Amino acid sequence: MRSLFAKSPKPIQLAAKPTNLKVLSRYVKLNALLAIIAAVIGLWALQLIFSYLSELDSLDDSYTMGEAIKYIFYRSPYFLEQFIPTGALLGAVVGLGLLANNSELVVMRAAGVSVYRIVGWVLQPALIFVLLALMVNQFVLPHSNQLAKEINDEDNSSLVTSVRGYWTVQPRFVESNDGSTKPDGSDILYIDYADVQGNIGQVKRWHLDNKGSLQTAVHAEGGQYIGREPINTASSKLSEQYRYEWQLNNMTELTINQGFESSQAISPSDTLSLPFAPESVYLLTREADDLSLTQLYEHRQFMRQQSTRSLGHELAFWQKLLSPLSILSLVIVACSFVFGSLRTHSLGLRIVVALLFGLLFSYVQDLVGFVSLATGFSPLLMVILPIIASAILGGYLLKRQM
Repeated sequence: MRSLFAKSPKPIQLAAKPTNLKVLSRYVKLNALLAIIAAVIGLWALQLIFSYLSELDSLDDSYTMGEAIKYIFYRSPYFLEQFIPTGALLGAVVGLGLLANNSELVVMRAAGVSVYRIVGWVLQPALIFVLLALMVNQFVLPHSNQLAKEINDEDNSSLVTSVRGYWTVQPRFVESNDGSTKPDGSDILYIDYADVQGNIGQVKRWHLDNKGSLQTAVHAEGGQYIGREPINTASSKLSEQYRYEWQLNNMTELTINQGFESSQAISPSDTLSLPFAPESVYLLTREADDLSLTQLYEHRQFMRQQSTRSLGHELAFWQKLLSPLSILSLVIVACSFVFGSLRTHSLGLRIVVALLFGLLFSYVQDLVGFVSLATGFSPLLMVILPIIASAILGGYLLKRQM
């Protein structure tokens, strides 16, 4: 009789439930991970093929097929970083969509597994691609983009009105006979590029007198950093304590005299003096897309010290910093596409809707970036608004499926 009224061993059932959930969670995570990997690699491969086909039109005697392959190879990390958010969105839809077509999601929900728990399982593989995107941005893109530009620099064939490199206007002073200094116009300085070792590329300098008339034009093929000299040790700013000097090579100077007569002189070397360290010149001559996240932060701090700002670099900084949140928000939206009416919507329709939403999200991000650059609105606010809107939309759609 005691055996008839004995209660079932509840501790054994409670202990078995977490084990079953672990097996189930690994199954969902594996499906989502494989689907995201396939989606990212597929989109990446298509972009590489289309980019290579577009480069075939530019082939000539100097830019051969081998150079085009090397260029695409160096640009491939940039393409990978660009397609990780869309690939995560598409992969999450495909992974969960396959489970939905096999009625596995129905069984999970009937067994008491909540929608939010399943979404949490899908977000965990997406975190791998979040880390991958950050690592590519930080350690790969600055070097690969530079190598790609050395092979095929599109700016070299662009119009004169395009802006690249570093431009600055420096006031010029001369010493009078009594030892005092007086203004002697200004210099317009242009530096094509600089590297982290202190070497600089093409340098151009135009000297204008006090009336704004052009006096001399100097062109140098490059230069090497030779050191710094202290000028004011009492100043708290590093840029005001030293003058950094470069030795210019293969310099050509054009002098414009009165009556518009000109003379040209060639000298093997000259000295260029700047108030910026080589690291700062490197940051100033690089485009925002070619800088890592830490380099963009250093550029932002340097511009603050100079009491100025670069909206383009600030926008790139916040886009790269908040890219993990954009990936996770897209995955949440992808999960909301799968749950709900699993019988009336096919997997193909879900994939099409996911791709359309991914493209829309990318276009909105570009649009708000242009708005920030055009109006001067906070880049942080303009970058985070689409992310918040995407997360709210995904949460709202998931709540409707509960």
